[in-house]
Amino acid sequence: MVASTEMNLIVPVPEPFSFTQNLAYLLRSPNECLYQIRDERICRAITIGQHTPIIEISDNGDNTLKISIKGSAAPISQWLQSEIMKYVREWFDLDRDLLPFYEMARKDRLLKQAVSSFHGLRMIGIPELFEAVSWGILGQQISLSYAYTLKSRLVERFGKQITYEGVQYWLFPSAEDIAALTVEDLSELRMTVKKCEYLIGVAQLIAEGELTKDKLLRAGSLKEAEQMLVSIRGIGPWTANYVLMRCLRMPSAFPIDDVGLHNAIKHLTGSDRKPERQEIRRLSAAWTNWEAHATFYLWRFLY
Repeated sequence: MVASTEMNLIVPVPEPFSFTQNLAYLLRSPNECLYQIRDERICRAITIGQHTPIIEISDNGDNTLKISIKGSAAPISQWLQSEIMKYVREWFDLDRDLLPFYEMARKDRLLKQAVSSFHGLRMIGIPELFEAVSWGILGQQISLSYAYTLKSRLVERFGKQITYEGVQYWLFPSAEDIAALTVEDLSELRMTVKKCEYLIGVAQLIAEGELTKDKLLRAGSLKEAEQMLVSIRGIGPWTANYVLMRCLRMPSAFPIDDVGLHNAIKHLTGSDRKPERQEIRRLSAAWTNWEAHATFYLWRFLY
């Protein structure tokens, strides 16, 4: 049980930003286990070094968010406050200037409807590398709904649980937690043997420091970072670009073979078939350096 303490931080948000649109995105799956939404407040536990504070994020008006920090038995240091604000800014992509994207999108056949329908949506991220890669692996070749089911099983079996004021919060298992497991340990989650092997392999690389966000960011280019990832067993181009998009925040990351992207394009063009890769290249010609955000916005038509 965590002692009851609380303090509030105020975070400025850039234009365009809509708390309503971002809340709607976070509400899209009833099976989400890593955060809860109550009374238009986003509640979750996060890991900051050795600390596991519980935060509640709400709309504070005047282009600001309020972060209520809970569940810390010790005084909340300036360093911890700064790291929590950094986490929230990264999670909601608040350091990205979206105005050039909107300027481009308003002239684009596919994106003009997206930025109108979802005005102020940010590309919600996955700040932790192991969680991002795990989500990419879990989601391979299965429905989004079942991917959430597998994630819940993984978190509730191997993650850490915190109880605060009678409410349970889950933390995603660390790379070190999963690196120490065997395929047999993971088999009870009812995912394929290969996915079990992939998760353990990636966890070991991250736990040993062979794969880090910093190394990917210092790769030199998107293509080199992608190559670093696809050289790892179980990570193909789709998973690599998903991680570069959602975790590393590389705006040119483009999961061009994503089924959801294909279905969104089919929906918007009124076609009776999914687009071929060459057609997607043609339709996305104007998206240069914004492919990740374009994809994220188009996904919203489906989920």
